[in-house]
Amino acid sequence: QVQLVESGGGLVQPGGSLNVTCAAPTGAFSNRRMAWFRQAPGKEREFVAQISWPGRLTYYTDSVKGRFTISRDNAKNTVYLQMNDLKPEDTAVYYCAATSRASLTTRPDKYDPWGQGTQVTVSS
Repeated sequence: QVQLVESGGGLVQPGGSLNVTCAAPTGAFSNRRMAWFRQAPGKEREFVAQISWPGRLTYYTDSVKGRFTISRDNAKNTVYLQMNDLKPEDTAVYYCAATSRASLTTRPDKYDPWGQGTQVTVSS
C-alpha cells in the first residue's frame, strides 16, 4: 500500500521553529497537490496548508498564515512544512497527504494516500 513518510517532529518551546518533512513515492507525488493536516487530541483533523503541482500556488489556514511555509522539491519527491513562531495551540500530530483533485480542497476525505504522522509539541 502506498504511504507517505513524515519526519522532523519534536518538542519545541513557544516561539521556536520546526521543519517537518514528507517523503513520497513518485506515483503519489508527481502531478499531485500535496497538503499538511494536523490533529490535536480530542479534535477533528484540520487542514493546514496545500501546495499545487509543480509548486506555484500555496494555501494556508488562517491560523498559520505568516508563520508556516509549505514547499516541495519535485526532484526528491518531498514536501516540507517550515513552522516558525510556534504556539502551544499548534501542538498536534501532523500528517501529509496527496490529492489528485485539480483545485484546492481542505476536506481530508479527498486525500489519499496519507502518512503515519509526526508529533509536534509546543511547550515550555
